[in-house]
Amino acid sequence: DEFVKELASDSPAPGGGSVAALSASLGAALVSMVSALTAGKEKYRDNWEDMEKAGKEARELQARLLELMEEDTQAFNAFMAALKLPKDTEEQKARRKEAIQEATRGAIDVPLKTLKACRDVALLAEIACEKGNQNAVSDAGTAAIMAQAAGKAAAYNVKINLMGLKDESFATKVREEMENLMAELEKLVDGVEKTIEKSLA
Repeated sequence: DEFVKELASDSPAPGGGSVAALSASLGAALVSMVSALTAGKEKYRDNWEDMEKAGKEARELQARLLELMEEDTQAFNAFMAALKLPKDTEEQKARRKEAIQEATRGAIDVPLKTLKACRDVALLAEIACEKGNQNAVSDAGTAAIMAQAAGKAAAYNVKINLMGLKDESFATKVREEMENLMAELEKLVDGVEKTIEKSLA
């Protein structure tokens, strides 16, 4: 409740990056739920081990994404602090410029990590969709599309922060990694949606 109030205020942080991490964390929580609903059900005995593993990984991702939610706000605050550094002398200007670039890298790193985690949530959602309790297949599907939306949001945050980066070779590397992760994520979610449509037909 406090987070939502803060989000709705005129404070620029938390913002979209934190919302992306939170959304993906909710997706991971849904995978954990499907795992719990599969455990002990005789019909899914052959899948118990795989689903238990998926549930464990989902809980780890859930916790990590909540950390990234906080880290995103911290990265933004670090960037704002760098902008406020003095710039009266040439030495101060150089130091400020360097601090801004370092903070920009941090502001890129957090949503990129969030995007990786979104891909991982989608991978677990795929397992939950195929091997989990079919009464909860819609929950597995929801996990996948939460990961997809969160991944797109994280990618937006990477892109906007790349605009301020001077290191073009690093920027190129980040863009390539981001595009590869998004392609993997979209492919996984597309597969999950096709599986669910068949299940619910």
